Amino acid sequence: MTLKFVVMSDLHVMPQGELSMTLDTGARLEQAVAAVVARYGDADFCVLAGDLADLGQPSAYERLKAIIAHLPIPVHITLGNHDDRAAFLSVFGDGFIAETGKVDKVIDIKGYRIILLDSSEPGRVDGVLEAGQIEWLRARLAEATDRPVIVILHHNANALHIESDSIRILEPDAFINALKTHPDIRQVIAGHVHLTSTAIWRGLPFTTLSGGHYSCTVDQPNVPMRRLAGPGQMAFVLGTEDSTTVLFDDYIDGNEEIFVEGDAA
Repeated sequence: MTLKFVVMSDLHVMPQGELSMTLDTGARLEQAVAAVVARYGDADFCVLAGDLADLGQPSAYERLKAIIAHLPIPVHITLGNHDDRAAFLSVFGDGFIAETGKVDKVIDIKGYRIILLDSSEPGRVDGVLEAGQIEWLRARLAEATDRPVIVILHHNANALHIESDSIRILEPDAFINALKTHPDIRQVIAGHVHLTSTAIWRGLPFTTLSGGHYSCTVDQPNVPMRRLAGPGQMAFVLGTEDSTTVLFDDYIDGNEEIFVEGDAA
């Protein structure tokens, strides 16, 4: 029995007819949905990991809601720094609010516990997990010591040693200490930085995906970061009893497919 789910992040949807960074982000999300329909229709669910709307307008959330209604699998949601919690709830409903007061959630499925954390804080670009959320996280982890856990949130906690480290979760110790109370954290998956990365930090596995908006190159000394129109990227997670694998699908690629002699036409 294999757990299968999709993670999308950094959708930055704008109202119909409006662009973000020259991109029609709603149209890009439609391409993501089409990719899920074509390739991942048997997945157990999809997670939207924050920065759903670029400017947090209710009309952007209305457009988002209409597009994801075409997904053939359940959708679970948390928020990022571009989101407006009140505007999101006005469209999606108060049922998304957890006892923490934020858009946090637990999903128990196929021998796994998936925990979504809302790391957004009004007026801040960096990530924040409040004391009440850490207490809630510890309790949810304590309930699930008999199974592997995957945590999904918008902001990365680990440093990537690039410029965007100034907008990660800047005070991660309470979060890390909570995670370490569990014997089998399989992945901590985030978006936010618009690039793909993997890391082991303090003995825990961290992953970021590029997401659906523009993607970034890695900034190095004397090599400034560039913003690129593509790819649009989702993650596809496969979980078994003894392994957890994160694959990346560039559903917007921008490269022509190469056919060589002997390939099927």
